[in-house]
Amino acid sequence: MPGSQGQFPLTQNVTVVEGGTANLTCRVDQNDNTSLQWSNPAQQTLYFDDKKALRDNRIELVRASWHELSISVSDVSLSDEGQYTCSLFTMPVKTSKAFLTVLGVPEKPQITGFTSPVMEGERMQLTCKTSGSKPAADIRWFKNDKEVKDVKYLKEEDANRKTFTVSSTLDFLADRNDDGAVVSCRVDHESLNSTPQIAMQVLEIHYTPLVKIISSNSWPEEGQSIILTCESKGKPVPEPVLWTKDGGELPDPERMVVNGRVLSISFLNKTDNGTYRCEAKNPIGRNSTEYVLIVHDPNALAGQTGPDHALIGGIVAVVVFVTLCSIILLGRYLARHKGTYLTNEAKGAEDAPDADTAIINAEGSQVNAEEKKEYFI
Repeated sequence: MPGSQGQFPLTQNVTVVEGGTANLTCRVDQNDNTSLQWSNPAQQTLYFDDKKALRDNRIELVRASWHELSISVSDVSLSDEGQYTCSLFTMPVKTSKAFLTVLGVPEKPQITGFTSPVMEGERMQLTCKTSGSKPAADIRWFKNDKEVKDVKYLKEEDANRKTFTVSSTLDFLADRNDDGAVVSCRVDHESLNSTPQIAMQVLEIHYTPLVKIISSNSWPEEGQSIILTCESKGKPVPEPVLWTKDGGELPDPERMVVNGRVLSISFLNKTDNGTYRCEAKNPIGRNSTEYVLIVHDPNALAGQTGPDHALIGGIVAVVVFVTLCSIILLGRYLARHKGTYLTNEAKGAEDAPDADTAIINAEGSQVNAEEKKEYFI
């Protein structure tokens, strides 16, 4: 028939999740009352126009007309996967292929290898496993919502040779910071419609206590009080702490009172100076820390409140002393030079030819000295 040259069936590939429903549609834009037929991968006819050919309750007719033949296959299994054929019975027969892909849904994952509790420093190997995925599922690890990248991945084909079993191993050393952390294994697969399957495990790590002493008084003075608090964190919870001073028992139980983790010392004095140790222990081990107590003298502190005045007084005294010394030295210098002047004037007596002349010269020298003395002053 001449009109049949423009006729050609049109189909599309279909992907469906195992257990779902697949819709197979065959359309013909131009059809002059030519029959349409659907057949399965085994070349068994499913429908010829609107007539059902294969007794399978899962297969139903959706629509039959000269331009379309649509059928549905419910509760699809992996064995339904394959190439389906739509035939248009022209001369010659024209066909179109539609491949039905069936996705295998991965089973809910499980985490194995976890023992509780785990001691700090021990190696942990957690394995997440899921089966039945097609294609193979992807596994990702998270610790408190932060993805862990360094993991091992293994893929194995299942016995049906259609689906896969995948597993992933997380390997790490137990740390006290991981106690209470949530480790999750997430399985992603296209059959899950962006809703991954997740398995979770809360970590329980046991570790030795961590000890710290907190003081209520940063500058303790005599007569005051001080409170030392011993903070200890461990798992299991540490037993009541032990307080010691300088390696021995607390010397004054009346003033040094222990209440749980708190050491209170009242009416501080110099004898309280020393090293106070707080020790905490649990079944895993023990730990301790120290606090050096120095009791200060409030009077000594008060004496130090006016160091500037003492310094200023010292400086003034030094200045006065230096000034007086300078004046004395200057006076002695002036007196010394005055005596030298008079002595030089008296030297004329040595050159006199006789005693009378020397006396006269000396007297004259004294007169002149008096005159020069007055002039010098």
